Amino acid sequence: MREITVEELKQKLDRQEDFQLIDVREEFEYEICNLNGELIPMATIFDSVDRISKDKPVVIHCKSGGRSGVVVTELEKRFGMTNLFNLKGGILAYAKQIDTGMATY
Repeated sequence: MREITVEELKQKLDRQEDFQLIDVREEFEYEICNLNGELIPMATIFDSVDRISKDKPVVIHCKSGGRSGVVVTELEKRFGMTNLFNLKGGILAYAKQIDTGMATY
């Protein structure tokens, strides 16, 4: 499984690179804080594979990187996807290192 750091993600966002950002947390978590990614909760993502880009990089994140790591590993194993990156440390790392004013939980 490939990972991306929060610093690397911030650079991608700043450069307005063409990539898909997917948040696999639950809706109530997304409402507390988010990175404006597409919300596809972990419980539904394997039934929503058609919503995941196959022709550009996809960064998948959750609260701390655990759930998104499982999702990335399973998508690679089940569907042979090779364009996925797990956000190391999740949105908590982003809030701590990049956007210190972001609400956390």
